[in-house]
Amino acid sequence: MKITTIALAGNPNSGKTTAFNALTGARQHVGNYPGITVDKKEGRVRLDGREVHIIDLPGTYSLTAYTQEELVARSYVVDERPDVVVDVLNSAALERNLYLAVQFLEMGVPVALGLNMMDEARKQGIEIDVARLSRTLGVPVRETVARSGEGVKELLQDAVEFGDSRSKQPWTPLEISYGADIDPVLRAMTARIESEKFLDKYPARWVAIKYIEGDEEMMRLGRDAGPLALELEAQVKEVADHLQSTLNTYPEAVIADYRYGFIASVLRDGVVKRRDEMTDRIQFSDRLDKVLTHQLFGPLIMLGLLYLIYEITFAIGEIPMGWVEEMFGWLNETASAALPDGLLKSLIVSGIIDGVGGVMGFVPLILFMFLQIAFLEDSGYMARIAYMLDRVFRMFGLHGCSVMPFIVSGGIAGGCAVPGVMATRTLRSRKEKLATLITAPFMACGAKVPVFILFVGIFFADNEAAVMFSLTLGGWVAALLVARLLRSTLIKGESTPFVMELPPYRIPTLRGLLIHTWERTWQYIKKAGTVILAISILLWVAMTFPELPDTQVAQFESQRQLITGQMEAAEAEGHDVAPMEEALAAVDAEEAMAGLRYSAAGRVGTAIESVTSVAGFDWRTNIALVGGIAAKEVIVSTLGTAYSLGEVDPEESGSLAERIANDPSWNPARALALMLFVLLYAPCFVAVVAIKQEAGSWGWAGFSVVFNTILAFAVATVVYQIGSL
Repeated sequence: MKITTIALAGNPNSGKTTAFNALTGARQHVGNYPGITVDKKEGRVRLDGREVHIIDLPGTYSLTAYTQEELVARSYVVDERPDVVVDVLNSAALERNLYLAVQFLEMGVPVALGLNMMDEARKQGIEIDVARLSRTLGVPVRETVARSGEGVKELLQDAVEFGDSRSKQPWTPLEISYGADIDPVLRAMTARIESEKFLDKYPARWVAIKYIEGDEEMMRLGRDAGPLALELEAQVKEVADHLQSTLNTYPEAVIADYRYGFIASVLRDGVVKRRDEMTDRIQFSDRLDKVLTHQLFGPLIMLGLLYLIYEITFAIGEIPMGWVEEMFGWLNETASAALPDGLLKSLIVSGIIDGVGGVMGFVPLILFMFLQIAFLEDSGYMARIAYMLDRVFRMFGLHGCSVMPFIVSGGIAGGCAVPGVMATRTLRSRKEKLATLITAPFMACGAKVPVFILFVGIFFADNEAAVMFSLTLGGWVAALLVARLLRSTLIKGESTPFVMELPPYRIPTLRGLLIHTWERTWQYIKKAGTVILAISILLWVAMTFPELPDTQVAQFESQRQLITGQMEAAEAEGHDVAPMEEALAAVDAEEAMAGLRYSAAGRVGTAIESVTSVAGFDWRTNIALVGGIAAKEVIVSTLGTAYSLGEVDPEESGSLAERIANDPSWNPARALALMLFVLLYAPCFVAVVAIKQEAGSWGWAGFSVVFNTILAFAVATVVYQIGSL
């Protein structure tokens, strides 16, 4: 069976990933902001008896290797040589989107164009002569609306047929004139590259263009390939100096100008028309942006919307949250009644039900939070948040593109630091990238949210939304201040310019919102049922073994026998035995607590208690925080297990929240110190690995663990000490 390989390319926000989902049925999250696709995704579809292999390349504006997205897209096309590249374009911004298509054509790769978002283009009064555009460029062109699937299958059919027709032909690069200053040098460089068979897996003229554009990756490959690289670099420097001295410009700018000139010539003579009545009309998105991105009102509206998310979440989500807690309470009581006393009962009740149940209880709140976040993403508002925050970020030595890693990491509570760290690939400057990598884990990710919800509900029940909102802002403030510190000391350097395309506002589809909400919620549930379950069992083992020595057990048993004898004597004489029952319960509680302290985990928690006590953390909290290094959700599950093991009668002890509320050692100051520590301390293990991969060394990953933990402990200590006054 013949297999056709298609690479799906396009600018961020062109609807490329939506088209990929429509073609393959892949359930991949589609966010309405740049940087969501950082690796290629694969899918397969059958078309007229053949198999079509589709690669979803990262969204990119060009093929010059400024970012990892551009490098990944370019490397795949050159190294894997797909049968055809399908370039998905935003029809309402055709001139800008054709810039990438022209670069593919300059490589010589067979290209098919999908003019996407045609419904929005028509609303803006834009009409495109598809047939004329196809004839001018010599490639298939098809109108599509990826959200509804309109034209997507036809585009795939066109691409497959075009790939078949070009399958036995060599790649034929498009040649564009770049003017009298560059063309002679370009011809000379091309001739030398061809004669030396230099980097011959690339088209010779394209290699020369990349050199003139100052493509660092291509120059690095050239230096490894042979001595001709130095000659080419010398020619590039000569033309760059000439352009600087005569026109006060640089080669890359000239090439970009001529490419856009070529695109303008393609689109003239009626290829793109605007209806006269639409010419002077201010578009809906522009009118909204005058308010929503206003220099003064825009940030206030943004803060109001973020606060509203928490108000809605707590107002609606607490009712189903109570149902889930009642269900796990029933499971606790049922298991306790059905199982005989012993290790199995302790494992199931304390290790599994109370451990995992503490995490699962927050599913309803997290579901409502994810639903609202999905609405902001799919509507196009997330990109506006990045745009507005760029001005602020520059003051702290960060780049506007750092906004998206922060948001993905939990800048709007509920994200995850792992994809947030991976989203730093959109940053061109390594120094800005490192500052973002270190600070993105300060955000209120979905794993930290259960900890916040637990303690906010206990100690700040009258101001839940306000405290949650403040914790989220606290993550942003800490990230910006630390970034400023790092950019002024360890990673000094100039900021790079920020360019971002604002997509038009859209009304999200109900199906899309439900899919995105469920995918994130299911990831949380799946993590609770797998990773958190496994860690909970391991921590239960650590909190159970080694067991108390027989001598201590005998001492507690002798105390019980003494009190039991006194109770029997009192009953025989008709006296009140309630005080003795309380004394017996106190002995049982003392033994349970002694056993927990004697365990391996208890010893670790106790060993560091002398240090952590200044921040208000006791040995039991220490166990949870150490476990939280693996995954932050474990903090709640570990506290659930620790308090369950420390109780004599779990059936009557209530939920974890009730146990903590009844513990006299807890107070608002201690709870706030703990929440701030959890917000800021070491990233989870998976995030640390991701930081290592993006930073290229374990040094920066280790720095994030040590520095973030020291900072978190300092903040927690100050808050607890001041609050205790």
